[in-house]
Amino acid sequence: MGVDLVKILAARGESVTVTSRLERQSETNNVKYVQGNAHDRAFIRSLLHAQYDAIVDFMVYNTEEFKLRWEYFLNYSCQYVFLSSSRVYADSSEPLTEESPRLLDVTLDEAYIKTDDYALAKARQENILLESGKSNWTIVRPYITYSNQRLQLGVYEKEQWLYRALHNQTVVFPIAIAEKYTTMTLGRDVAMGISMLIGNKEAMGKVFHITSNKKIKWDAVLQVYEKVIEDVTGNLIRIKYVNDLKPVYEAMGNKYQVIYDRLFNREFDNSKFEGVVGKLKFTEPEKGLKQCLIEFLDNPKFRDIPMRSQAWMDKEMKEHTPLKQIDGATNKIKYSIGRYTPYFVLKAKGK
Repeated sequence: MGVDLVKILAARGESVTVTSRLERQSETNNVKYVQGNAHDRAFIRSLLHAQYDAIVDFMVYNTEEFKLRWEYFLNYSCQYVFLSSSRVYADSSEPLTEESPRLLDVTLDEAYIKTDDYALAKARQENILLESGKSNWTIVRPYITYSNQRLQLGVYEKEQWLYRALHNQTVVFPIAIAEKYTTMTLGRDVAMGISMLIGNKEAMGKVFHITSNKKIKWDAVLQVYEKVIEDVTGNLIRIKYVNDLKPVYEAMGNKYQVIYDRLFNREFDNSKFEGVVGKLKFTEPEKGLKQCLIEFLDNPKFRDIPMRSQAWMDKEMKEHTPLKQIDGATNKIKYSIGRYTPYFVLKAKGK
């Protein structure tokens, strides 16, 4: 979303400053990259020496971290755009609106509420803005976004499922997730929606989700991926459907994302957003996912492969990843422990 938003704002003539951990050179005069860690408050304060028309915040904070900085952003901007998430919503049998119940407000899971899990953290940080007494903020709740660099399947990132698919390894996929409806939105569409809220007086002090209004089953998402991979590479994805969810989230380390999001059917009502900015044509998920996967397969580059999930799927399927295929001694050790020791058996038993 961020990369596309910079392009959209620059194209309409805005002066844009972007923080980046890596040194980057701008290709246009009105985009400036500043190298630094945006989690470092001293670095952020060094940038807040003038009033910005808008600050768009894509960072992920824990709640205590957010408490130490939210006032900076409100004080030094005419509009602070806070990227929350539609994962804040509780389960619903109806299309979600911005007023739909949030997990933070309705969950009875005491163990969960004691955590600062992503969905709870975002809701708590929303509350800080809602109770700030100020209105120069806009809360945006995207849901699952995709691009040619991010292609999700249920709880898996592309490094966890697509990497295996392209190496003729079996992808373990939970039936309970495969049959759920989700909503996937092209990152560029969300970026366009955010750009339409920036500087919009009707967006001040309000909450919006920006999501495709078309639901799609995860199994249908998989079918899109399968067709593209077969057409481009000639390979068939090997899928093993499983009933037991616990080994999945134990291996992935994302229990609450599974239980309190991926097991929910997700569909959205965009009428509030469209009432402020007008109609935004969202890319059909089948079309967008197909195009993004084709673009990725033209030059497939993966980030770090999570050895925990790789080892678990290999163990489940009695498959093996050659150690020469794994980068770095540490990753080789992590994989070997997960694949060839009782590590996951003990984890699944809660020991």
